[in-house]
Amino acid sequence: MPGNGHHDVNASDKSKQFLKYATEYHAPVLCNDVIEGLITDSDGIYLDATFGGGGHAAALMDALGAESLVIGVDQDLEAIEQGRSRLGAEIETGKLILVSGNFARLEEIVAEYAPGKIDGVLFDLGVSSHQLDVAKRGFSHRSEGPLDMRMNTDSALRADAIVNTWTFSELVRLFRINGEEPRAPAIARRIVNVRPISTTRELAEVVRKSVPELRESKTLARIFQAIRIGVNEELDMLEQGLHAAANVLKPKGRLVAISYHSLEDRRVKRFLRTGNFEGRLERDIYGNPIRPFRELTRKPVSASEEETGVNSRARSARLRIGEKTSAKESGVAQSGAVH
Repeated sequence: MPGNGHHDVNASDKSKQFLKYATEYHAPVLCNDVIEGLITDSDGIYLDATFGGGGHAAALMDALGAESLVIGVDQDLEAIEQGRSRLGAEIETGKLILVSGNFARLEEIVAEYAPGKIDGVLFDLGVSSHQLDVAKRGFSHRSEGPLDMRMNTDSALRADAIVNTWTFSELVRLFRINGEEPRAPAIARRIVNVRPISTTRELAEVVRKSVPELRESKTLARIFQAIRIGVNEELDMLEQGLHAAANVLKPKGRLVAISYHSLEDRRVKRFLRTGNFEGRLERDIYGNPIRPFRELTRKPVSASEEETGVNSRARSARLRIGEKTSAKESGVAQSGAVH
């Protein structure tokens, strides 16, 4: 009841729970669900394909046994450097290996650092809190920064090249496909008419002038998302990464993916259900479905109100889990969905 003090204590305890593995760099979302969904062998080998601030990896290592191994992969060198600083002791003991690279290369990475099959792969997709918060990275429309948006700062393509050199038709296609933006032609036309555009704030102002005031916030998010996905080829990399994960996992191994928008979630859902990105279920000559995973989350897991209360970026997170099938099981119908 209000006034008895218990509500504040509970809220404080829950805040500590959800922020236990958070740093100024990044707050990992749905940590408990990741751990419960991913671990099948406490002494197994697990790969965090989007290491970021290392929060999920730290939680994994706390939950795993002495003989386990976690491989953290990230294409952002700042994330790797931060991870080496934060988790240096775990690296020294051999419990953690950090690898600079894109998760599209998972098969190569596993072959080099843990030959054979592994027990679990985690994808926490999208942009990290750190990347959004550092203005010079150019990811956010809320601050002044260069039009960059590269997750791998060694990559050649920057956001300014897309904004200032792509044709009207190319921009419309980008905004429609990667941003699902209904006002793509109007925004693309204004960009072409006013460029060159040098900063995130300039681009945001161009977008604002192209749409009604009530639509500004969602439209800005869609346009910046579309450009960021184009710069980093995120959807192509995701498809390659999901195929690679299916190839490196043991039978009964788990794939856990956290998505933040429909373009990611749709691909994860279709891949877990059908083994492809068209949602087309193929069958063998006996009529049995052929797919690499048994889907364990028919509906995605979302963050609780308590978690979103302390970490607003968890609000759009959607978590799905798949269990790798064996060749013998690939024709067996799904059963036993969890959550």
